[in-house]
Amino acid sequence: MADAEVKAESVGTVVVAGAANLAIAIAKLVAGLISGSAAMLSEAAHSVADTTTEVLLYLALRRGARPADTRHPFGYGKESYVWAFLAALFTFVAGAGFAITHGVTTILVHRHTGDYLASYVVLAISFAIESVSLARAVRQVRSESRRWRASPRRYLRLTADTTVKAVFLEDSAALTGLLLAGAGLGLSHLTGDELYDGIASILIGVLLLVVATILARSNISLLVGRAVSDRVHREIERELTGLPTVDRIDTLMTMLLGPEQILVAAKVDFHDDATGADIEAAADEAERRLTDRYPEIGYVFLDPTRSMPHTDGRARRTQDEDDRPVDEQAHRS
Repeated sequence: MADAEVKAESVGTVVVAGAANLAIAIAKLVAGLISGSAAMLSEAAHSVADTTTEVLLYLALRRGARPADTRHPFGYGKESYVWAFLAALFTFVAGAGFAITHGVTTILVHRHTGDYLASYVVLAISFAIESVSLARAVRQVRSESRRWRASPRRYLRLTADTTVKAVFLEDSAALTGLLLAGAGLGLSHLTGDELYDGIASILIGVLLLVVATILARSNISLLVGRAVSDRVHREIERELTGLPTVDRIDTLMTMLLGPEQILVAAKVDFHDDATGADIEAAADEAERRLTDRYPEIGYVFLDPTRSMPHTDGRARRTQDEDDRPVDEQAHRS
């Protein structure tokens, strides 16, 4: 699938989710005001937060897709993570904050004043609409996971396309929230006790907190500069090592510059008898091989260098997150 097709599909997924959330937010708000249900009003806040999130994700896709220029030679891909992070932050503050606060207030002081029927109807319609939006997101996740030869779960965990990840998680949370709202509303209706409605509202808020935290952490990691997955790293190393004039790869580093752009940089030990022309040809061949295998690779930098001693026979990488700091290792040696 071409990059343009992937971006168009992501935009379509975001637009469908945004339109669905806007219609649902209005319906939930009306039903919440009519019924006086805390869970319904929390669900209305949930949908308003999701609608705002979709607007921010749309900005992320559009602004992150701008071409490179002299001031930003690697393009604007990372800007998409800024907008996606703001979207997660809005969900955290507006959606979760309102739902939890309103749920606590309902448990303490609120009395139900309206009819339940409107809420039940809106919940049923909302569930159907959210299911359509989620189905589109699931379809894209499966398509993209096949393209990267990964399971859908692994793709969602590692993908640099945070817009697809956000829509999938938010739609999943929306359906779960609707079930919680329906359960809380139904129990309050049967028992006449608003405790269940308030608890449902709080649980919806906690659900939003979890989703917002997952998305925020993912975007922060990408903003800092995350590498590709271990499997893709190994395949890149294998392609480079397979070049005729390459003896070994001493250091290989990668960075996700945007949802559909990868940078590859490597220190390469060429054969001692390799000429300058051989090295130039190898660099061209390396770029061709890598971009053929992964069209998302936009930059390939090879640095000819003398071999460095290693014990594992693989390319050296930067320190893993769970490795001890260098000064600590020196102190213990």
